[in-house]
Amino acid sequence: MNAADAARGVPSRSRLRASRWPARLDLLQSLSGLLLALFLIAHMFFVSSILVSQQAFYTIARFFEGAAFLAEPRPWIVSCVVGVVMALFMLHAWLALRKFPASFRQYRIFIEHKEQLRHSDTGLWWVQLWTGFALFFLASVHLFGMLTQPELIGPYESADRIWTGNMWPIYLLLLFAVEIHGGIGLYRLALKWGWLQGADPLAGRRRLRIARTCFSLFFLGLGLVTLLAYVQLGIAHADRAGERYVPHKAASRLAGHERPGGLEFALSRRPGE
Repeated sequence: MNAADAARGVPSRSRLRASRWPARLDLLQSLSGLLLALFLIAHMFFVSSILVSQQAFYTIARFFEGAAFLAEPRPWIVSCVVGVVMALFMLHAWLALRKFPASFRQYRIFIEHKEQLRHSDTGLWWVQLWTGFALFFLASVHLFGMLTQPELIGPYESADRIWTGNMWPIYLLLLFAVEIHGGIGLYRLALKWGWLQGADPLAGRRRLRIARTCFSLFFLGLGLVTLLAYVQLGIAHADRAGERYVPHKAASRLAGHERPGGLEFALSRRPGE
C-alpha cells in the first residue's frame, strides 16, 4: 500500500485478509450448531426407544457399542463418540461466547437496545443466550457421565441413574434448556442462510416461526414422556438399584407383566432371591 492510500485510510491487504475471520468463525459456529442440533434429534429418538420396550432401548444401546459387527459390545466406542460431541460442544460454546456481552456496560447497552426495539427475534436471541449459558453446566454434567461410564447405558442402569442417583432434576432442566436453545438456533440458522423462505420473506418467516414452535413442542413433549418413563422404571427398580439389565432373564419374567404403551416393569431377581 502506498502513502496516498494510507492517507485516505484505505486498509492494507493484510488487514482485508484478517477481516474475513469473523465471517469464517460465524460460518463455523453455524455449522457446529447445526451438527449438534442433528445429533440432539437423533439422541432424543434413541433414548425415547424406552417407550417401545426395555429390550428396544437395550438393543440400540448395544448397537452403538458395536455389538452388530464385533464379537462383543465395546463401551469405549460410545466414549469416543461422546468425546467428539464434547469437542464440538466446546467449540460451539467458544464461538458463541464471542457474541455474549463481555461486561456489565455492554449488558446494559443491550438491554436498553432490546427494550427500545421490542423485536421478537432479538428477544429470542436473548433467550438463546441464557439457555446456552445453562447448557454450559447441565450438558457438561451429562456428557461427562456418558464419557466416563458408557457401560451404564441401559434400561435399568439409566433408570437407576435418573431416579436413585437423583439426576432427574438436572435432566429435566437440561431437557427444557436444550430443546428451547436448539429450536431457536435452527430457526435463526434458517433465517440467516435463507432456508425455506420462498419468494415472500415475510411469509417465509411466519412459516419458520410455526415450524420452530412445533419443533420445540414436539421434542419437549417427547422428552417429558420419556423422562417420566425412566422415573417410573427407576422407582420400580429402586430396591435393586445397580442391577444390570439382562435380556434373557428379563424376558422370562415379562410375560403377563407388560404395562400399556410398551413400558416393561417386571424386574429380574438376583440369584438366590
